[in-house]
Amino acid sequence: MNHQKKQNHTNNVMKNLPADERPYEKCEQYGPHVLTDEELLAVILRTGTRGTNSLELAREIMNVCPFESGITGLLHVTLPELKELNGVGKVKACQILCIGELSKRISMRGARKLLDFRRPETIADYYMERLRHEEQEIVICMMLDTKNHLLGEAELTRGTVNQSLLSPRELFVSALSYHAVQLILVHNHPSGDPSPSREDIRITERIASAGKIIGIPLIDHLVIGDRKYTSFMESGLMGDILSRC
Repeated sequence: MNHQKKQNHTNNVMKNLPADERPYEKCEQYGPHVLTDEELLAVILRTGTRGTNSLELAREIMNVCPFESGITGLLHVTLPELKELNGVGKVKACQILCIGELSKRISMRGARKLLDFRRPETIADYYMERLRHEEQEIVICMMLDTKNHLLGEAELTRGTVNQSLLSPRELFVSALSYHAVQLILVHNHPSGDPSPSREDIRITERIASAGKIIGIPLIDHLVIGDRKYTSFMESGLMGDILSRC
């Protein structure tokens, strides 16, 4: 009964808004493209809490992330952080996290159709939304067949990238299991700056050298930053490394 009273109160708060400011009515009349980020989130949340409508709650949620507010901040919040907000329980918190994951997957699905392994920018586009928001470094190995088709990928490490954590043995075990004939490494820099570090170069040399011996060459290493990337192949670093192997 108390829950019903709370729900009715919240609905009444939203009904006090002018019709052209209510997210549901705006979406129905004009389409979702006219909604602000807060209004889109409010529609998904459906309800607010006592004294706070879903639109006000959406605004609070978008300011949870301490270093990036707004819609992209949702990609950095955790379940416990969301549940600390008044009016956000387990269900709403999970809904919000799933919104972020859906946005990443939609972005990757569209970019996958444009993948061309001779053009590093298409690889960067494919991984950009997945990796640029990550707060840890993640190393991914892309495995290709003889026709430069993507056979699969393997996440090799998560955390600080260094030679002790990144094992060529594990990488090439995965590559052999996929019958890969070429490899591409991809990893992110949470700082947003995709400039390769000395450690990045040393790791690339180590993997390229092992690949040359095994017969599965490493053809590129991409470092993903914030809407920027560096390709070892494009920059000439890959050629220098291979000449030393």
